[in-house]
Amino acid sequence: MFSGSAIATFREAEGLTLILPRAHAEEHGLACEFPCRLITLGAYTCLDAIGILAKVTAALAEAGIAVNAVSAFHHDHLFVPLERAERALSVVRELSL
Repeated sequence: MFSGSAIATFREAEGLTLILPRAHAEEHGLACEFPCRLITLGAYTCLDAIGILAKVTAALAEAGIAVNAVSAFHHDHLFVPLERAERALSVVRELSL
């Protein structure tokens, strides 16, 4: 049902988390718990890279911006609150990764 449109899924003991485009969630009657924007780090961040994500999330925390990070094989992806997306993008760009 969501395999083609899901950006990511994660199964936990408490249930299934779906990261979906908002339109797709609404189409299926799913509540949108964390409306956000996606920022994908352009740097190739292999899974054994040390400290890159910590540096980025610390800078966002210092700016008062919540972030949910997902690391994939080639890149790290940041989900930030919709209303803070432009500021978050500025913070990430300032890091010059």
